[in-house]
Amino acid sequence: MSPFFVMSLLFGLTFGQTASLCAPSEYTIHVEKRECAYCLAINTTICAGFCMTRDSNGKKLLLKSALSQNVCTYKEMLYQTALIPGCPHHTIPYYSYPVAVSCKCGKCNTDYSDCVHEKVRTNYCTKPQKLCNM
Repeated sequence: MSPFFVMSLLFGLTFGQTASLCAPSEYTIHVEKRECAYCLAINTTICAGFCMTRDSNGKKLLLKSALSQNVCTYKEMLYQTALIPGCPHHTIPYYSYPVAVSCKCGKCNTDYSDCVHEKVRTNYCTKPQKLCNM
């Protein structure tokens, strides 16, 4: 194999996957409040995709900073607010949620991201559903 081919292959594997597979993705959030009559289905975007990670088998030889695993997370985001229908007057009927504008591979920031995926939780409505397209 030519050295140019090998270098191109290594460059593509190193930088190509991380740049192209972490991107905003469509997602539906189901929101309901106990006091309100309806569940609101909100279409938004979240960051999802593949980021290159490092093999931690060499952890005795590497610095801790070299062992951190990158996740697909927000680079830029904005918040939008939706009105939950069917709420009584004494209840605050608003729900604010993040919208991914752009994404990056990096460390998970617990200030605005849920860094642990809980399999027990499900994203569904228990009340009649209303759709919110923002």
